[in-house]
Amino acid sequence: MFIGDGGDGIAGADVHVVKDRITYVGPTEAAPPVPESTVTIDANNGTILPGLVEAHFHPTYFNVAALEDLDIKYPVEYVTLLAAANCKLALECGYTAARSGGSLFNIDVWLKKAINEDVVMGPRLAANGREICGVGGLMDWNPDFRKIGMEGLVLLINGPEEARAAVRKLVKDGVEWVKTYPTGDAAAPDANDHHTLCMTFEEMHAVVETAHNHNLKVTGHCRATEGIKNALLAGYDSLEHGTFMDRETMDLLLERDVPVVPALYFEKASIDNGPAFNMPQAVIDGHQETLDGGAESARWILREGGRIGLGGDYGFAWNPHGDYAKELSFFVDFVGFSVPEVIKCATQTGAEIMGLADEIGTLEVGKLADILVLNADVTQDISAIEDRANITAVMQGGIIKAGTMLTTAS
Repeated sequence: MFIGDGGDGIAGADVHVVKDRITYVGPTEAAPPVPESTVTIDANNGTILPGLVEAHFHPTYFNVAALEDLDIKYPVEYVTLLAAANCKLALECGYTAARSGGSLFNIDVWLKKAINEDVVMGPRLAANGREICGVGGLMDWNPDFRKIGMEGLVLLINGPEEARAAVRKLVKDGVEWVKTYPTGDAAAPDANDHHTLCMTFEEMHAVVETAHNHNLKVTGHCRATEGIKNALLAGYDSLEHGTFMDRETMDLLLERDVPVVPALYFEKASIDNGPAFNMPQAVIDGHQETLDGGAESARWILREGGRIGLGGDYGFAWNPHGDYAKELSFFVDFVGFSVPEVIKCATQTGAEIMGLADEIGTLEVGKLADILVLNADVTQDISAIEDRANITAVMQGGIIKAGTMLTTAS
């Protein structure tokens, strides 16, 4: 059993749950007696850990093969249905909570309500809605002559006042996080590569000032060193990717204790699977650079005592929904984190990013019973989490929502 705090696993352990709360965590021999009617889940010498947190979740992405697929591939009605299916899949994969990293048409705001009211199954959700990007930046790819805009996916801004206005729209939409695009990405090597800035510091500061005034948090797609630095100076609450960092930037990050979600498996999947989807070599080369830089930054952040959350841009054709746990394996096998470190990143730190650390993220008495039970030993093979056949039970708030325990019973 892993508590989720970065400590080593505890052999021969029990977790007791009454209604929706954890009442005991510890060695089996010290566990209090339970009524005869108690439902028992046997991990069969496998692993018990907190429910996983997908800290960069795109519920409305589905089989995206090109950038323009993100906003014009399907109508809002179908995107809504796909998003509900993606949420159900995430829960079945062991993810009991997720922070949206951007959503078409603010669908995630309503998905959160539907999940909370048991209309659909899915992880506890922190909504992000539409994103904010400077005109001509990474997310502004529809040329003006098409006259279709980008309104479903992003709010485009020119200057601090438009940045404030965009945040105010999101306030009315009911989001909790405001996602911005301070930098470009390998996906756009010609005009907005990963060393390009897509927002000014003044725009970013205006976003933060307005969002914080309304008790919203701010994050940003940050790859270029200067973009990361600007985000930290502007007061961002988390960073997505945090790819290229120097000493000054690292010191700022540590001083403010800002968590970073590197989303590295997306880069590996792009390199490995991109050719099959006719991804240009220049884009693949850019993903290799961001993979190398992002892995080194992640290792550096952890060594320096910073916080890393796990999640990625799942929903692309070469990096589909359902592969979320490959992020954990990748951080162990490629980046070099230990299994307990990775579990902490995927549970406790994810809960901290969501602002739910008092309720979920670790197995502790009094917390909500969001628990993942596996019939495999992840200390021997972390990739066992990737196979849903190994998931005995996914418990959310004390209720078993998914796992072989349910499918076998039915």
